[in-house]
Amino acid sequence: MKILILKVQTIGDTLLTTPLIRNLKEHYSDAIIDVMVNEGTEHMLTLNANINQVIEYKRESYRSLSKLQRLSKNIRLLKKIRRAQYDLVIDLDEGDRGAFITLVSGAKIKVGSSTISSQFLRSAYTHLLPKRDNRHTVEINLDPLRLLNIPIIDKRVEIFWSQEDDEFVAKKMLGVKQFIHIHPFSKGWFKDVNIQTTAQIIDYCEQELSIKVVITAAPIQRELDKLDNILKLCQSKPIDFGSMGTLNLKQTAALNAKSKIFIGVDTAIMHISVANNVPTLAFFGPTAADTWGPWENDLEQADYHRNGGLQVNGKHRVLSDVRTCLPCNNDGCDNNQVSDCLMGLDIDVIKKNINEMIV
Repeated sequence: MKILILKVQTIGDTLLTTPLIRNLKEHYSDAIIDVMVNEGTEHMLTLNANINQVIEYKRESYRSLSKLQRLSKNIRLLKKIRRAQYDLVIDLDEGDRGAFITLVSGAKIKVGSSTISSQFLRSAYTHLLPKRDNRHTVEINLDPLRLLNIPIIDKRVEIFWSQEDDEFVAKKMLGVKQFIHIHPFSKGWFKDVNIQTTAQIIDYCEQELSIKVVITAAPIQRELDKLDNILKLCQSKPIDFGSMGTLNLKQTAALNAKSKIFIGVDTAIMHISVANNVPTLAFFGPTAADTWGPWENDLEQADYHRNGGLQVNGKHRVLSDVRTCLPCNNDGCDNNQVSDCLMGLDIDVIKKNINEMIV
C-alpha cells in the first residue's frame, strides 16, 4: 500500500497530522507513507519512522520564478506524483491545488474535502470528508480514518529530533536544568500579548519563583527586535535565544522537552510543547481554542469552548479574555495586527496559573 498525505499548510498544522500518520501505519504495517508539506514545515515530520518521504511544496521559493518556470516546476512535481502510483491519497487541505494534485495522482482511493467549490475537482474524490465544524484540528485530521473504517488506536501528537540537537542545546544551556520555556511570538502579531505583560511574566518566574526563564524566537528580524524590547523592560536576565543565536525547530523541540512548563501564544512552538507532553499555558485571542488549543496527549482530547476565560485540559491551560467577539479570526481589531483581547490579560491571573502549574 502506497499512501500520499497532502498538508500544505503551516508548521503547527503539519505537526498535528502525526496521529493520522501513525494510525495509518498501525493499520497498514507494510505501507509506504509519503507526506507533501509546505516548504519550511518539513521539520515537523522528519525523523518520524512512520514516514517514507517528506515532499516539500516550495511555494515560497517559487514566488521569485517566472510564470513559465513555476509551471515547469509544478509539472515536474505532478509527474513525480503520478509515477509514484499511490493507492491512497488523503488531501487534508480544502483548496483547488490539493484537489488537482489528488486528481492527477491516479490513486484508486482519493479522500478530500466536501467543501471544494469546483464541482469538477470535488468529483475527483472517491470519499468526501465531513465539514470541519468547531472541532480540534487533531480530530479533523483523523476524519479520513473514520471515513475509511480504519480503527483509531491512539491520538498522540509526536515530534522527533536527533542526539546532535540534544547535545547542541545542552552546550548552550551551560548546566541549567530547571527552567520555564517562553516563546511569546507568532507569525501573525495579532496573536501576541503585549511586551509589558511578557516582561512581567519573565520577572515573576525569575525573581519570585526563582526559576530560570529561557526565551526563544524565530530568526526573523521583527521578532528579534520585539524580543530586544521585551528584555529592555525586564529587571531579570533570562537565557535569551535571540542574542545568543536562534534555535532551529528541532533544537527548539529538544530544548522545550526539558522545560518544567511552557508559556506562549497560539503558535507552532505551543504545538511542539504539546507533543513533548510539557505542561502548557497558552494565551488565546482571535483564534479558536476549541480548534487550536493545546492537545492533551494523555487524555487524547482537547476539551475547550469559545466562551473565553480560563480553561483547563489535563496538564494544559488556555487563558483568554472574556468577550462576546471571540473568536473573531481577524488579524487584530480592525485587522490592525493588534488584538485588544490579548493586550488586556490580567497579569495577576497569569501569575496565579503559573504558580499552580509549577508546583
